[in-house]
Amino acid sequence: MASTSWPVYSPFAREHYGRGLEEGKAEGKAEGKAEGQAEGKAREAAKLVLLFLSARGLDVTDDVRARVTDCTDVETLEAWAARAATVQTADELFDGSGQ
Repeated sequence: MASTSWPVYSPFAREHYGRGLEEGKAEGKAEGKAEGQAEGKAREAAKLVLLFLSARGLDVTDDVRARVTDCTDVETLEAWAARAATVQTADELFDGSGQ
């Protein structure tokens, strides 16, 4: 008796096999979209922090730039953006932030 290769060609198998593939694709697409949006928000928030510091004429060292651009937590970046309006040096941005 020869075995059949997947997918099995019965109508029941085709219906359920195809449904599972479509559901998996939709779920993966939604997860990828959400992840991409979060990464985009973090990237834009990091740009904003660096822009604030530069606009105020503060020296942004490579270490500060790397720390800001490596951060992926939007809440932390937003807190740094608010602090960027009042700090005297770019290094003060991180004082007490826990990051």
